[in-house]
Amino acid sequence: MAKPEKRPAGYTPYRMKPPSLFDRYPGKPRAYVKPLRVWLNPDHGPALLTLGLDFVWGTTWMGEARDFIAPVLGLPDLPYVDFGNDLEADPGDGLHWKTKPLLAYAGDRPFCWVDDEITDRDRAYVAAHHPAPALLHWVDPRRGLLEDDFTTLAAFAAHCA
Repeated sequence: MAKPEKRPAGYTPYRMKPPSLFDRYPGKPRAYVKPLRVWLNPDHGPALLTLGLDFVWGTTWMGEARDFIAPVLGLPDLPYVDFGNDLEADPGDGLHWKTKPLLAYAGDRPFCWVDDEITDRDRAYVAAHHPAPALLHWVDPRRGLLEDDFTTLAAFAAHCA
């Protein structure tokens, strides 16, 4: 666990054992499966809800994000993108494995994707294949969401309003 001085300001570490974690270790007693260490900032939930966006979980946690992450952040029961059983499967085209499923979920609606693994290739693909405004916003995983990130998201929401 990172020492407090190494964590981004406002973040608290949480140890979580979502049920899908045990699928990674078949046959291993649950008591011996190490929990995931997750850094969360409880102030982010209320701040996100002020942006006027419709939120959807687009994470490997899928529905478990509603049970484990949302309560810490104070977020309501949000829908999620079901990535199926092929989580993190390399699509073989240089895109992030989430790119095409997120576009399919968004349909023709504006959307923003906030992640620490977005690349210029993903941005170019979305620009070429998505008919509505889209923001693919990279966040530094060592720093988490910062004030500038919220400003960027708010500007995108205003643009789409």
